[in-house]
This record gives sequence, structure tokens and C-alpha cells, in this order.
Amino acid sequence: MGAEASGGGPALRDLVREAEISLLECKVCFERFGHRQQRRPRNLPCGHVVCLACVAALAHPRTLALECPFCRRACRGCDTSDCLPVLHLLELLGSALRPAPAANRAAPSSPGAFTCHHAFGGWGTLVNPTGLALCPKTGRVVVVHDGKRRVKIFDSGGGCAHQFGEKGDAAQDIRYPLDVTVTNDCHVVVTDAGDRSIKVFDFFGQIKLVIGGQFSLPWGVETTPQNGVLVTDAEAGSLHLLEVDFPEGVLRRTERLQADLCHPRGVAVSWLTGAIAVLEHPRALGSGACGTTVKVFSASMQLIGQVDAFGLSLFFPSKITASAVTFDHQGNVIVADTCSQAVLCLGKPEEFPGLKPIITHGLSHPVALTFTKENSLLVLDSAAHSVKVYKVDWG
Repeated sequence: MGAEASGGGPALRDLVREAEISLLECKVCFERFGHRQQRRPRNLPCGHVVCLACVAALAHPRTLALECPFCRRACRGCDTSDCLPVLHLLELLGSALRPAPAANRAAPSSPGAFTCHHAFGGWGTLVNPTGLALCPKTGRVVVVHDGKRRVKIFDSGGGCAHQFGEKGDAAQDIRYPLDVTVTNDCHVVVTDAGDRSIKVFDFFGQIKLVIGGQFSLPWGVETTPQNGVLVTDAEAGSLHLLEVDFPEGVLRRTERLQADLCHPRGVAVSWLTGAIAVLEHPRALGSGACGTTVKVFSASMQLIGQVDAFGLSLFFPSKITASAVTFDHQGNVIVADTCSQAVLCLGKPEEFPGLKPIITHGLSHPVALTFTKENSLLVLDSAAHSVKVYKVDWG
């Protein structure tokens, strides 16, 4: 079976790849299951499967009590058992599986490429993070995630300086954060899918404003050079500009900039040109498959560049699913790709489509990107529950 699968057609290779991602990875540490002791898949009483190493890490050292990281059901480490279907699937696929991710991480990067200099966060400090932003005044990194306090602020060394945004149902609580931005005057703006609202906090975590009832599903959020806030509405297919008096906590004006987008999520603004990039996630007719389209508008909202997954496939050997977008300091469009676990430069909008991989190793599931003033690239890796800091290696 392994030999046949490795020599099969594209459809079979896609099936093996899907099995590898969906079934053969521990969804806590995102390491591949295996027959070795620490990587053996273990059934929890609730039915979820994690590796033995994560069972040991999650269990209390004396009582062995643990809580399922997915459904929060309580159990004991001694109540787990080998997941035989996963072990059998590992045997069946055999050599069809790709080399373990650790081998990829050890591969050297080409000269001039971005290389990872350090990372911070990690499981427990961050839990399934979804959004990343940089404070323009302090340089501190703001991340939203699924922890008890939804917003974490890290200092330049990666230490947690502050956290806020309780998990709860009150208006000032954050139920399910999708994205975050920090304004020019250091206010933190979060899109909350739980109650379909926009929530504004000062940098110390005091609630300033809740904007509800205006969006079907607010998703991406970004600050403009003029201190406005761009918001995508994934269900309504629209892009909005909010003008807010942040010190007073008052919404002054809302303008709908685009109304015919297809499931827009990520949004970014070029501080060099004022251009706006939006990630669309159109669904193929008759299937659940979801591709991505990158659209770039000028500051006056004229479409100046567009490329979809098919156009990118002409330049890149594998399928591309863009999960995040940003601009570099030269005005190039940069996207994160979850399929190839890479970060790609698409070039300037007027030169679309162009493609140059700038990070090809060390990522598992990149979901957010931003550049620092020093031109370091911060990548939020949701699978590793961490922020990875990349710098250009000129050596």
C-alpha cells in the first residue's frame, strides 16, 4: 500500500496528505503520531485522540487528573488507551507519508531568505491563537487566542507583559476573537465572532467601546495610517471603514467601502501607498472546497491587482491557500500559505502575479503576519501556539 500510494496520481497524493494532516497529527503539539512511546496515539474517554507525550504533559503529576484540551471533559491519564485505528493507518500508509516536520526544520535556508531567530508563546501561554498585531508606539506584540484571558501583550523579549479580555458572555468580555489590531494611539481593537461585534480597549485592558448590531460576521481588522479601522464582514461580503474617537469611546462614522466581496477575511493596509489588500475565500460550486483570492485596491478603492489560487498554481508547484496577508515596507504583498506551510511574496499589486517564497521551513499553520519597523517579520503559527520572529539572513 505504501509503495502504491507514493507512486499514485495527484488525487491519491492529495488523499494521503489530507489523512496526514487530519488524522495522523496530534492536535495539541502538532507532531505526527508514531509507534515510539512518546508519540503513540492515545484515546481519551471523550473520544478525542492526543499523543502520549501530551497526555503526560497535561496530567497532574500526583493525581493524573487532566482535562481534554478540546471538549474540556475531565478524566485521568490512566484512563487512556492506544488508538488502534490510527496505529493501523500509520502502518498502511507507510512510506507514502512525507518526512517528519523536524527534518524540514533542520533544512538550511538559502542566502538572503528569512530565517527564524527566536519564538515565544507556546502551548499554555497561547492556546489556538488567531490574530496578531504590533503596537506602533511601544513595539509590543498583541495576540488574541482561546485562553481564559483572550488578549495577551508581549514585550520585545517575548515575555508576557499584560493580558485582559475575560472569556465570558458580558458585553465587555470576549467570546471568540478572530483578529486584532492596535491603533496609532495604542487602543486594541478585536473582532469577536461570538456576539458579532467590534470591541475597543485601551492598552491596559479597559473597555472603551462595543460596536454591535452592524455586522453579520466581523473577521479581519486593520488600522489605517489615518487611524481609521478597516473591518471585513465575512458573511455580508463587505469591507467597512470605521472612524472612532478612541479616547472618548465614540463611533463617529461607518463607511462601507466594498459590498461585493466573496467571504472576505484577512485585510491589510500599505503604509507606503495606502493600498488595501483583502483575502477572499470563495467556495467552489457543488463542493465544500474553499480556495483563496487576493484582491488589492488603491487608496481610492480602485481594483489594482487580483490573483486567485489557479493563477498562483502556474508559478508554484503545490496548491496555495492564503491564510493571512500583509505588506512589506516596499509595498509588496506578502501572504501566508497553510498548504505549503510557507510565506510567499506576491510582488507589487501592479505586477501581479509574481511569486517568491521567503519562508519555506519551520512553520506548521501560519495564520497572521506583520512587519516590525526593523523589518523583522512576525508570523503567528497557530499549530505551534507561538509567535516566530524572522529576519533577513544576508549571509
